[in-house]
Amino acid sequence: MLEIRSVHKTFHPGTPNEVRALAGVDLTITEGSFTIIIGTNGSGKSTLLSATAGSFLVDSGELRLAGKDVTSWPEHRRARLIGRVFQNPFSGTAPNLSIAENLSLAARRGLGRGLGLALRRSRRSEMREAVRQLNMGLEDRLDNAIGSLSGGQRQALTLLMATWRKPSLLLLDEHTAALDPKSADQVISLTEQLVARDRLTTLMVTHSMQQAAALGDRIVMMHRGRVLHDLGGAEKKRVRPEELLERFEELRRSELLDESAAAMLERNYV
Repeated sequence: MLEIRSVHKTFHPGTPNEVRALAGVDLTITEGSFTIIIGTNGSGKSTLLSATAGSFLVDSGELRLAGKDVTSWPEHRRARLIGRVFQNPFSGTAPNLSIAENLSLAARRGLGRGLGLALRRSRRSEMREAVRQLNMGLEDRLDNAIGSLSGGQRQALTLLMATWRKPSLLLLDEHTAALDPKSADQVISLTEQLVARDRLTTLMVTHSMQQAAALGDRIVMMHRGRVLHDLGGAEKKRVRPEELLERFEELRRSELLDESAAAMLERNYV
């Protein structure tokens, strides 16, 4: 479903603020896979999702989605194939529009716009039933502005919007990080339900080792813009949060050694 081949991306090249965010990423995601991406801060996790979504064009490499070469496609064109949920519960929705109007926009992603036709009676009934399944009591509040809802309610609706048209690829960028524990658990439960129900090919970035160990069928660990570990199959099923934390600790020790060696070389030879 998704092929990423030797993708590179450097921000602010040739300046003091140069950042090599992606340094030759190779990754193949099979259809129906639920892949968890973890890594230290600055490892390239969210950058990889943004590159896939088309938030910017990569410097080199190739991205293929659903058999199509999308490397040069702008973000709005890729949005026909991709659903995305951001970390901030207030991203991805129009706060001044109602729940029903937001869902109408999601239902017509990639199609012609026009709320009047989209909000016909049959569509509204379909929306009510879908929202009812969130178990948040929002099915009787379809005319409420989505900006008036709590973060957890809004993130649940954003997830519903992102999956409404059963995208070829679902991108979840730390989509529970800004929520309180109870709301985060609700959104994770909804995520599992929607992904399993529609067999959605999913890439999910998280800082939670509990989520990484419990969810999905594959874990990809990134570091310095590259894929460092790739755990799937039986290895993924056996992995525990403590083991993932130990891998992070190994990275931290390695980073400290690298910094110490660089400082020694600078003192002795520079």
